[in-house]
Amino acid sequence: MLVVGAGPAGLAIAAALGAQGLRVIGLSAGDPAAAWVNTYGIWAGEVEALGLAHLLSHRWSDTVSHFGSGPIRHGRAYGLFDKAALQRHWLERCAAAGVKWRRGRACSLQHGDRQSTIRTAEGETLRALLVVDASGHEPVFVSRGSDGPVAGQAAYGIVGRFSAPPIEPGQFVFMDYRPDHLSEAERQGPPTFLYAMDLGEGVFFVEETSLALAPAVPFATLQQRLQARLAHRGVAVEEVLHEEFCLFPMNPPLPDQRQRVVGFGGAGGMVHPASGYMVGALLRRAPDLAAAIAAALAAGLHGDALAASAWQGLWPPELRWKHGFFRFGLEKLMRFDEARLRHHFHTFFQLPDAQWFGFLTNTLPPRAVLAAMLGLYGTAPWDVRWGLMGLQGREAALLGRWLLG
Repeated sequence: MLVVGAGPAGLAIAAALGAQGLRVIGLSAGDPAAAWVNTYGIWAGEVEALGLAHLLSHRWSDTVSHFGSGPIRHGRAYGLFDKAALQRHWLERCAAAGVKWRRGRACSLQHGDRQSTIRTAEGETLRALLVVDASGHEPVFVSRGSDGPVAGQAAYGIVGRFSAPPIEPGQFVFMDYRPDHLSEAERQGPPTFLYAMDLGEGVFFVEETSLALAPAVPFATLQQRLQARLAHRGVAVEEVLHEEFCLFPMNPPLPDQRQRVVGFGGAGGMVHPASGYMVGALLRRAPDLAAAIAAALAAGLHGDALAASAWQGLWPPELRWKHGFFRFGLEKLMRFDEARLRHHFHTFFQLPDAQWFGFLTNTLPPRAVLAAMLGLYGTAPWDVRWGLMGLQGREAALLGRWLLG
């Protein structure tokens, strides 16, 4: 097996394949142990269910959101991964399974009847029964079609010290959509929200985020919005310890599953279109994909048949169905103005705890997803209901594609 990429997705699938007893080579342009830049948050229940809560550096039980009519208290803990510990977790499992790493940039790929051959820019030739592309949102080898503009979730954040706490001490703020720091003209622009956490010892992480938009909200706009939000609360930035610029696609179509290279992570379309989360899915789904590949090899499959079995293991019908539904829903939310979006999320977090949590983590079965959305529609204010009923732009095409499977 050859895994291209050594970020979270690459390490996750390389470790899982190695755990199946398969011989794995990883190809990385840089050092697989190089420190990761971005922060990774997750609802604590996801990692607790996997027995991996020790990989969190922080955990908050006081979790809230604000949509303009008083705080919504979620009653669920939220965590922040210790990036170094998460990376070490996968690297150690790769080492234990005998995964070998090569340094180089993949530049060409040829498929034979049984093996695929990759050549690197450095002149090395590597052969494997199956290539797994885990190189990120702009994959090296995985091809994906297009059915319209791809929306990006963009965020600008600061880890730093402030003249006063930007949020309540000891608290995690999942979404603060309150627009009181914006002028009337600015409220007509793209809705954005604050995502923030108290990291302890006087350090806070504050991030202005756009759920999704095509084209994505510029970083300069997000930075200005964050500064205005803090200033409105009488909070000044005293020291910047880290700046974060985050941009990734939220709603691309799934890759063509007839291709010989299998994608994983961003390359495999695994970003959750309803929330933007992916690390929880990497932890849950890497073992499933690895098991499907091992079973196909044990059955004597190779070439196109091996790749088809792998794609089926990654994207079984249930997950494809949900992905189509989530893409359709996101298309609607991107058309909501600031007030309607606040009303939508206020209603969403009134759903039973298991429903909104399962929806955001993509752990609900399809019937439960539909039940949650029917419950939301039944209790939402009329501006949200009208927004959900109308079909605009490519919504009809996405709906039809989803219904037809």
